[in-house]
Amino acid sequence: MHWYWIDRITVFESQKRAEAVKAVTLAEDHLHDHFKYVPLMPGSLIIEGFAQTAGLLLYEAKEYKEKVVLAKIPKFTFHRVDVVPGEVLTYKVYLETFREAGGVASVRAYRGEELLAEGELMFAHLGLAFSDQPLFADGDMLDMMRLFRVFEVGIAADGTKLLDPKSLEYQKYVKHQRVGS
Repeated sequence: MHWYWIDRITVFESQKRAEAVKAVTLAEDHLHDHFKYVPLMPGSLIIEGFAQTAGLLLYEAKEYKEKVVLAKIPKFTFHRVDVVPGEVLTYKVYLETFREAGGVASVRAYRGEELLAEGELMFAHLGLAFSDQPLFADGDMLDMMRLFRVFEVGIAADGTKLLDPKSLEYQKYVKHQRVGS
């Protein structure tokens, strides 16, 4: 993935919810064109921030095995669209369902306490038929989770610390689970 529309995950509860923050700055090239001398964060990029946050939540819920893509936006409302440089967005994402084919998340964006946008996003798992496609290189989503510090704040479904699946600690956990079964 080449573009990130969140800066950090601040809350991550496996199979439940995640929160992310995005600081909007004049260093972002798209703000110089949207609109000249009145820079605004485009609504489409706010939706992409939601999609990245929810996509990681769904990716983890499926045990890091399925590539996840935004498939549909069945409902979405912008209450305010005047997000300018110097402001910080908070994305709140709630995983409503996750199944074999994908999942659904409800989402809300805030500027401080002010609700800016809310909606519902549907995601699809690409499955093995797309395993050789370069949409996401193997490991990209896991690398995003590390970049956004998910494993520093993450809580697993059983209430324990969320472990990086490439860590030695995780490998010991998996081995213990197999022996205990």
